[in-house]
Amino acid sequence: MSGEKDLKQLLKSMKPELNAGNYVFCQVENLGNINLDIVEMFFREKEAITLILKKETADLLQLEYSVLMAWITLTVHSSLEAVGLTAAFSKALSDNGISCNVVAAYYHDHIFVNEKDAKKAIEVLNSFSN
Repeated sequence: MSGEKDLKQLLKSMKPELNAGNYVFCQVENLGNINLDIVEMFFREKEAITLILKKETADLLQLEYSVLMAWITLTVHSSLEAVGLTAAFSKALSDNGISCNVVAAYYHDHIFVNEKDAKKAIEVLNSFSN
């Protein structure tokens, strides 16, 4: 399955879903004794390893973070080669004063917004299907 490439179809059928809980971005030098089963996502950068975790997990591991995020998954299976999806939803969120951090995985796009903006972000994203 290669996923949807047509931008109009992607926007119409993206069906944003708010994942339960608050999430945080943390950084560590190495994964050491961190159990990857409790990590939602991670990415190795040259400066450090970025972890995306549930807030409670970061607190348990005594990791620092700066902002509580809400995690929204676009449930449409988007192609890794789709053009314009990220630009379209990030512009709509930006036009509404909402910052977003995007992770594109194999099946879905995942959007992290400040937890205080979650409800408005869902409204903005749902407006594409109208």
